[in-house]
Amino acid sequence: MNQAANLWLYFAVVFGIIALPGLDMAFVMANSMLGGRRAGMAAVAGIIAGGFCHLLMGALGAAVVLQLWPQLFQYMLLGGAIYIAWMGYTFLRSSAVFTPDAAREVLAPTVIFRRAMLTSLLNPKAYIFMLAIFPQFLKPGQGPLWLQSGVLGAITAATQAAVYGALALAASQATLWFARNPAAAAWTARAIGLLLLLTAVLSAAQAWKAGLA
Repeated sequence: MNQAANLWLYFAVVFGIIALPGLDMAFVMANSMLGGRRAGMAAVAGIIAGGFCHLLMGALGAAVVLQLWPQLFQYMLLGGAIYIAWMGYTFLRSSAVFTPDAAREVLAPTVIFRRAMLTSLLNPKAYIFMLAIFPQFLKPGQGPLWLQSGVLGAITAATQAAVYGALALAASQATLWFARNPAAAAWTARAIGLLLLLTAVLSAAQAWKAGLA
């Protein structure tokens, strides 16, 4: 397979993974709906920064450590589950999270950025990706591996920016409509809260199974 075909295949794989609902997507959507476009873009930037950290840690062998110490995978799943459950509770406890009055509680973009990075770093599936999938697209005969890793990392970041950025813009636009329709906002907040709690339960169950394995 030539280099161009290899890069296109990598893009297809990465796009499929990023487009699937998960912790990163939930974080971007929640912050976009709570704080608008600025908060959503801060979340996207934090997720992308976390992705570069995954790339660096993968190069340093952190993914191998995760494989050699399976308990770490379990702890990371539990940490992510607790965090996403807290996000779900935030939505459930307030029926007016999309209203202008609630805008005063929106976090600063720098805080959202840091929390987005934490969300990304708590996602153990990213480490599994770096261990099992990413190396398959590194071709020793097609140039320096550090350069290939950089190109693949740039493709990942661009795909995250496109997918999560579009989600952030759509969710922030929905906030304006919800501000004019408080009843719909309340029901949507509860639905998102329940969805996030369900995601947390599934992550915790996966951590439990990992502990029994």
